[in-house]
Amino acid sequence: MDRSNLRTAIIDTLRVIAPEIDEGELRGDRLLREQVDLDSMDWLNFIIGLHERLHVDIPEADYRQLVSLNAVVDYLAARLHGAPNE
Repeated sequence: MDRSNLRTAIIDTLRVIAPEIDEGELRGDRLLREQVDLDSMDWLNFIIGLHERLHVDIPEADYRQLVSLNAVVDYLAARLHGAPNE
């Protein structure tokens, strides 16, 4: 999956939890949880949604890496292509 399709999948997953988000207003470099106003339960549902949609495991220890839209795209691109994450 290329980065553009991956970004779309991430935003579609976010929309399940926060249907009011405006993709045009999302900045890739800003804190995602703050932009979309997700509480901890919403965030967990987002992570589970990514797992179910993309069939990728996201260990709890890696959650802290998923701070921005760009970081989520980078993380998932690496996971989907088998590259180790640091």
